[in-house]
This record gives sequence, structure tokens and C-alpha cells, in this order.
Amino acid sequence: MNFRKSILLVSLSFLGITTLKAQNVSLKLSNDLSEERKDELIVLKRAFLEKKFKKKIDGRISVTEGNQPVFVQFDDLNKDGIWDEMAFLQNFKSLEKKQLLLSFETAGDAKIKPLTRAYVRQKRRLADNTFGLNLDKDSVPANQPNTDFKKQKLPAMLTEGPAWENDKVGFRLYMDIRNQKDIWGKRTSKMVLDYVGTNTGDSYHELSDWGMDILIVGKSLSAGGIAVSVPLHGRDTLVRLGGANMGKIVYEKVADGPVRAIFRMHYPEWNILGDGKLASLTEEISIWGGQYFFESKVTLKGAPKKTQLVTGIVNLSAKQSHEFFNKKVAAVYSYDVQTENKDKLGMAVSMPKKYWAKFGKIGDEGVDIKNSYTAYEKLNKNNSAKFRFHVGWELSDNTFKTIDGFKNYIAKQAGLEANPIKVK
Repeated sequence: MNFRKSILLVSLSFLGITTLKAQNVSLKLSNDLSEERKDELIVLKRAFLEKKFKKKIDGRISVTEGNQPVFVQFDDLNKDGIWDEMAFLQNFKSLEKKQLLLSFETAGDAKIKPLTRAYVRQKRRLADNTFGLNLDKDSVPANQPNTDFKKQKLPAMLTEGPAWENDKVGFRLYMDIRNQKDIWGKRTSKMVLDYVGTNTGDSYHELSDWGMDILIVGKSLSAGGIAVSVPLHGRDTLVRLGGANMGKIVYEKVADGPVRAIFRMHYPEWNILGDGKLASLTEEISIWGGQYFFESKVTLKGAPKKTQLVTGIVNLSAKQSHEFFNKKVAAVYSYDVQTENKDKLGMAVSMPKKYWAKFGKIGDEGVDIKNSYTAYEKLNKNNSAKFRFHVGWELSDNTFKTIDGFKNYIAKQAGLEANPIKVK
């Protein structure tokens, strides 16, 4: 090999190395709290990443911590065939700062077998009384009746509507005229909601190894059900998202784990006041691994001016509610023997303080809504608000065996919510 060719090969090799390095960027994460944090959801938007890499992204991004690859979920939120966000979970020690490496994914990158920690499903009953594939979209017409189990043993939809879970807790929505949310108390980290409710001889109202349906909702706002408060004739009128005026319901799956699950419930023809003036509401629900809550973002368009979002907690068995505030978060919670299994259960609604308006209570005197602790939220300039619904069942975790344990959990979660992991 002559000298000139040797110089050329060295130069090309050097260029290859510098080009490769140019494709790598560091991601700095910081926990500013003097406490440990487990399973923090880190979400990176495509626009943020393109600024980091200083170029358009074609393909996926790999993440490594030290020499260990991190499993990343890529989510196409607007269904245009291009992922919009990447999400992964991270643990942090007290005041820990981390530096992760981001790079363009290549065929030779180490592949991680994912552990499913979040799941959402909507399934329809087939002619042979089994339940079909997990649907991406589904809908029911206005006035969809709830299942009459005296006439049929299995509902048209598995557990009567969409269900979502993580490795800690599960929920479901009655996709019918009731439009209420229910809680699956879990004693296992496995995803169980594909088979719960498929066997009529195995009642989910009785305690099993996996857990059970633990809530009785009555005519309450259930477990984070939706209503609005509307100014009418000089006074506020509370209207549930349900009943004859709700209109049709559309379910849309957005992301189905294994890190986080996201789905949207659309109500495009809500006749709030029964006067023919239609509003549209979309609730986007997210759940991710390691947490005892789901997060809800509600967007309401076409409602009367000064309308407020209202959510709540069933209080059929709770003796009182408790409130918690820090500088950025407001929360209301109950704790009592209030499950179908006569166990202790804590439930809470928390929200950013900028949305919070007030907390209240409805007893048996209510008409359309009864027996609820209520949380009122102001809508922002985009007609949106958000909240989290928390569950602490004593059979899920010993932390929830006492009211002090649940209170401490709420205080810690409010602190984490007020001080998110810093990402740069």
C-alpha cells in the first residue's frame, strides 16, 4: 500500500468515526427532590429530538444508560404513520442526575424483550360467545342501553366497555348510557383484562388470585367520571356526561403499551342542556407502568361560556373527604372500608392547581348525580383541563392498609407531580 492511499484510508476512517459520533447526543435528566422516584415516565417529543440532533429524524432513536439499552416505546398520536413521541421509564435516587445517550437506531442495536406494564383493550362478543380481536376503534349509538344480565350472561362488549390496566391497578368504562368508570383491584403485576369477564362461571365480583372488581358506583361520579357545571339562569347546573343527551360514543385506541397505554373517548354530539345546541368532548386517558393512577385530559368545545369540568369520587361508603394542597397541585381524597370485599380503599383526584376551582360534595339529595365528592376545574384557553385518579387498595399494597399510608402516598405523588423530572 503506497503512502498516499494509506493517508486516504486513515482520513476516511477518521471521517466515519466523527460522523458516527455526530449522530449521538446526550440527554440530561435531573431529579431535584431529595427522595427516590420509581418508574418516572419520560416522554420526548419528535420536535424536541430534532432540535437535539439538529436534523430531521428518519427512523427510530435508541437510548442507552451506561452500557445498558433502555426499552423505548414509540407512539403515533395523530395516526399519520409517523411516531410523534417516544416514552420510557426511569428510576432515580435522591437528587440524582443522569446522562443518557441517544442515537439513531441501527440494525445492529441490542434489542430488549419488553415487559408489558400497561395495556388497553376493547373487545366485542362473537357469535360463539368468545371475544374477538382488540379493536382500534369502536362506537355505540346514542341511548345505548346497559347490559341486562337477567336476559344475557355475557355483554356485547367484554366487561361492558374499554378496560385499561398497568402492573398495579386497572379500570373500565361502561360504554353505554351510564358512562361510569369502575376499578379493578389487582394483586398481580400481570395483564389480566383479556380473560376477566369471559367466563360466566368465574365472577369478577368475587376475590381471585388476580384481584376483583372492587367498586360499587350507584349514581355517583364513580372513579373519575365526567360532568360539567354550566351557568344557567343565574345559578350553576351540574350535568353528567351520560344519559339520553350524551349522544353517540366513539372509542379510539392510541397506544397499547408495553410502557404506556393511551386511548380517547369521543362524545361528538353532547346536547348538554337539552336545548339542541351540541358540544363535543374528548377524554384522553393514559396509564403507565408502576403507578396507582390514570391520567385524564379532557377537551370540551361548543359548551356555554364559563362552563367548568367536574369529576369526582363515589362516596357511598366513605364518611368524609380530605383535601391536600401544595404550591402546584390540589387533591381531594377519601379512605374507608368501601370495596365490594369490605376492604379499605383510598381514592383521590389530583390536578394542577392552575385548573382547580373548588371541591364539593353531593349526597342522596342529588338527582342525576348522587353520593359523590366533587372536583371542579377551570378550562384553559384551549378548552382543556386534566386530572389524575388514584387508587390505593389495601390488598394491592401494605402502604394502603391505613389512612396515614394513603395520605402519605397522596402527599408524595403531589410532590412528584409538582416537580417533574427535568429533561434537557
